[in-house]
Amino acid sequence: MANKEKLEKTRHSLAHLLAAAVLELYPKALPTIGPTIENGFYYDFDFGHIKISEEALPKIEKMMRKILPSWHSYEERELNRIDAKKEYRENPYKKELIDEIAEKKEKITFYKFGKFEDLCRGGHLKNPAEEIDPEAFRLLSVAGAYWKGDEKNKMLTRIYAAAFESKKELEAHLLTLEEAKKRDHRKLGKELDLFVFSELVGAGLPLWTPKGTLVRHLLDDFVWQLRKERGYERVEIPHLTKKNLYEKSGHWAKFGDDLFRIKTREGHEFAIKPMNCPHHTQIFARKTWSYKEMPQRYADTTMVYRDEQTGELHGLSRVRSITQDDAHVFCREKQAKEEAMKIWDIVETFYKTFGFELKVKLSIHDKDNMDRFMGDVSGWEKAVEDFKSWIEEKGAEYGLGVGEAAFYGPKIDFIAKDSLGREWQVATIQIDRSMPESFDLYCINEKNEKERVVMLHAAIMGSIERFLSVYLEHSAGIFPLWLSPEQIFILPVAKDHNAFAWQTCNKLRKAGLRVRVDDNSEPLGKKIRRTKISKIPYYMVIGGNEMTSDKLKIEDRNGKAEEMDLKNLIEKLKKEIESRS
Repeated sequence: MANKEKLEKTRHSLAHLLAAAVLELYPKALPTIGPTIENGFYYDFDFGHIKISEEALPKIEKMMRKILPSWHSYEERELNRIDAKKEYRENPYKKELIDEIAEKKEKITFYKFGKFEDLCRGGHLKNPAEEIDPEAFRLLSVAGAYWKGDEKNKMLTRIYAAAFESKKELEAHLLTLEEAKKRDHRKLGKELDLFVFSELVGAGLPLWTPKGTLVRHLLDDFVWQLRKERGYERVEIPHLTKKNLYEKSGHWAKFGDDLFRIKTREGHEFAIKPMNCPHHTQIFARKTWSYKEMPQRYADTTMVYRDEQTGELHGLSRVRSITQDDAHVFCREKQAKEEAMKIWDIVETFYKTFGFELKVKLSIHDKDNMDRFMGDVSGWEKAVEDFKSWIEEKGAEYGLGVGEAAFYGPKIDFIAKDSLGREWQVATIQIDRSMPESFDLYCINEKNEKERVVMLHAAIMGSIERFLSVYLEHSAGIFPLWLSPEQIFILPVAKDHNAFAWQTCNKLRKAGLRVRVDDNSEPLGKKIRRTKISKIPYYMVIGGNEMTSDKLKIEDRNGKAEEMDLKNLIEKLKKEIESRS
């Protein structure tokens, strides 16, 4: 058995073991579902009136290890719907699952380990007692989760676990988790004073401080610089639209539940925009374009809003107000490849600057479920083949994400690996022939005929919020000089040195640097410690020597110190900023 397959079966078997241990300790608990996930598994339970906290996890884990030696094999049996539901007279969740399985005309199977039996499709180890290392799994945390992810359903208790083939692999993973806790972007965002959430404003609606706003603008300016070099122009759109726009684009039918809707006092129905592309089609449609004027490239960094479920919100990585660095290219078929490659170049330049390794995934349609997508199979297959040829010409390896395309077309997704080895889907290039058809978008070609255009969708950061959540954790909040909201701290040793410190600060500020003077009366050592905790790129101490010398000593956060005059110092820092090193 391949290691990957064995690990999947190990985690699957351990999910059953978790359920068995819970029922030993809490006989009235109702197990629901327990799938495997990356690095482990979870199981959702209805504990009734009992509150389960993380303090209970060691006890449950101990029971799992007590039961494991008795699980030398399993028994499988198949039942019809009626008999299967009799097995779960007191468990409405399992009965609901049984009905769903029966509706799909699939087998209803049960698997028994020791004295524990569970509804399951299979995929277990043959001899868990012999094949599972009892020291290679750990129960991690407890969370709330709505049944089937629907906030209208009951809130269940989810127990998360990590599981590997060996204790050594588990310990390495736990070390990574500890490091991830230190790097949690929510914690760093508070420490660095970048953003805040307010109960009065609402969950999933971050508020940006002056420092956080500066970082957002610096990131967006960088993306804009890369786009401007490639012929993009900025546009602006409103945050509202009539319902008609999204009905015509197809978004109302596909994403109606994700929309925030507004009824005017005259009874008109509007939506707060969850995406920008339909608005941009109307900017393109304002006039008739000659082929000589193609392509048209529109860039627009703006907020969109989606009615995310409360239980799925998470810091900046899942929010209700999403700032997209969005762009749409309207071009001829024969220009699509060149335009896509320009976007690819922007993506590579941007993410290389931040030290990310990128992988490529081609997200395509699912030909067995075409009701989820606009257009016919043949049109989709042509679009997919185009993308495949472009990726191969780029010399990139890629994986396939079947069924993960946008509803209007396939997309190239870029996957970034962070410093902890985790992977995140970041930028995307999407090709769209459906919306130009829906909105009758065309140019006049060389034969003076209408020619249907192609639409490319491109987000580089995807959303500023999500990119910052990933980058904060990737960098541990240590920003390069160009991106740091505060670049230099000046620390006068005593009150007598304050005036010279401020003179130096003003000269640096005049040169365009972001400088702060810490001129309070605390001891110097305390000021230096505070500076280092704040992750400031550089600091300089101003004392009697600095006041009588023409040189300044500047030290970086890694402890490297240099002495130079003010002019050379400014040149050094400006060079570092311009290179984004």
